Amino acid sequence: MDPLPARSAVPTPTWAWLVGDLAGAVEDAMAALDPRDCDRTDGHGLAVDGAGGIGPVTRSMLAAVPCVVSDADWLTVDQQVRLLAVASAVTGAAGVLAQDPGSAVTHGLLARLCAVLDHVARPDGPASAPAPV
Repeated sequence: MDPLPARSAVPTPTWAWLVGDLAGAVEDAMAALDPRDCDRTDGHGLAVDGAGGIGPVTRSMLAAVPCVVSDADWLTVDQQVRLLAVASAVTGAAGVLAQDPGSAVTHGLLARLCAVLDHVARPDGPASAPAPV
């Protein structure tokens, strides 16, 4: 993704959040994905919503992206769409794992969301990616 432009020499708190906290939350979320954290019933027969491995703080940060992006008028529309796509794909990856981990993996649901992330990270397509070594 292109670096986010700042209109002034000093980055804004929103800019710092996007390139710092949000970027860290996306990395943490993708590293924490866990198909064992799925929807289930507890020992008392009560339904427990799974989180796909993503904690509440990270979920909250991802959920805030649409509000933050709408307030960051210095981002291009392309950058706004890419940030929204990242937040949505990461949240979706946890959701498909929580709802049906078997299908998420065996039917390629998780792979398709990862393909979205790959596309967003490489705006010029796979050709812009570094060659594997």
